[in-house]
Amino acid sequence: MKAFNRIMAGVASLAMLVGVSACGSSGGSGDTASNTASGGTQDVTLTVWAPQEDQTDSNSWLPKMEEAFKQAHPEYNITFKNSVVSEADAGTTVKQDPSAAADVYLFASDQLGTLIGAKAIGQLSDDGLARVKQQNSDVMIQSVTGEDGEVYGVPFTGNTWFMYYNKSKFTEQDIKSLDTMLEKGKVSYLIGDSWHLPAFYMGDSGASLFGKDGLTASDGLKLGSHAAGITKYLVNMSKNPNYVNGAEGAGLAGMQNGTVDALFSGSWDAAKVKEALGDNYGVAVPPTFTVDGQQLQLTPFAGSKAVGYNPNTDHYEVAAMFAAYLGSTEAQKAHYDMRQIIPSDKSLASDSAIAADPMAKAQIDTVNNASVVQPVISQMADFWKPAESFGKGILNGEVTADNAAEKTEAWASGYNFK
Repeated sequence: MKAFNRIMAGVASLAMLVGVSACGSSGGSGDTASNTASGGTQDVTLTVWAPQEDQTDSNSWLPKMEEAFKQAHPEYNITFKNSVVSEADAGTTVKQDPSAAADVYLFASDQLGTLIGAKAIGQLSDDGLARVKQQNSDVMIQSVTGEDGEVYGVPFTGNTWFMYYNKSKFTEQDIKSLDTMLEKGKVSYLIGDSWHLPAFYMGDSGASLFGKDGLTASDGLKLGSHAAGITKYLVNMSKNPNYVNGAEGAGLAGMQNGTVDALFSGSWDAAKVKEALGDNYGVAVPPTFTVDGQQLQLTPFAGSKAVGYNPNTDHYEVAAMFAAYLGSTEAQKAHYDMRQIIPSDKSLASDSAIAADPMAKAQIDTVNNASVVQPVISQMADFWKPAESFGKGILNGEVTADNAAEKTEAWASGYNFK
């Protein structure tokens, strides 16, 4: 009961954050709270899209949040109509017909450019933006920032990867250095994967993708002064007998059968890794590595999963309020308690249950301190394939220590982003 009361208090506090001042709301019939000034109850129907796991039954996260929201807002007679659309599919599905899409939906931040282009996502109000900035790290805020500099959507969890390791193989000191780990145990990494490869380059001073804000397409891919040395490091790493190519699930399989001691992956593999390692289950931020005498930090891309509202809705004020609620501190805590969805809200990092969860701590620390925002602009679609080809070139011997500088420069300068 205490937990439910806490959620209810959080819902009520959001009413002031997202009202008719929500800028950028180009749709709507004007059916807002102003219609209830006479004291009547306004009928509102909201369609909501979310993953199956959030709505399996009446005790699931989404129905519980909807019930709490309704109880906190008796001025509305709300009917929720839920459908199953995953965060990964939201952008594609909404784009098909924004006017017929959900009023509120969960989405992955890499779809933000698509949603903005389709005019299917509303901007936050000034007060809503202030709350999002209070809750989240700069990376999380950037993950829902459009090319116009406006913020769309309320983050509720980060999306990145970190490191799982076998505590019987590596000490707490060992896991700070990839160099040491490659000497002491089997390390799986996806050199040939374009979501993992850039982490080696992004921690180098001066490196950026689409500028420091990730929104300037003309800036393209810029690599730091150690880029050629990083490529040589990867060439040598690929030949190290302790390196395991993690392609096609080989890393997780190796962790499960005992032939891999460290794996770079995300929260989706936590249960399987924990089962495989038992008491030796370890999780940490990615380590550093040494190039040209310098310690560089492995710096993965990070995005978010967020809640957006559709500006084409007939009830944009209520939709915006409900979207803000689903990303609130209270709803994020409930999401973790019910489904172990790691919150993006910085204040929850000190929650006793979350602080005691090594996987949650590793993700939060990685997002906030050792990651770079994954750009959301449409040109990002053109980044992946050349990066994958470059990584595979390292693995197949096309890229060597001797031609590392030439091949690295060709990769970085070969893009023609428009």
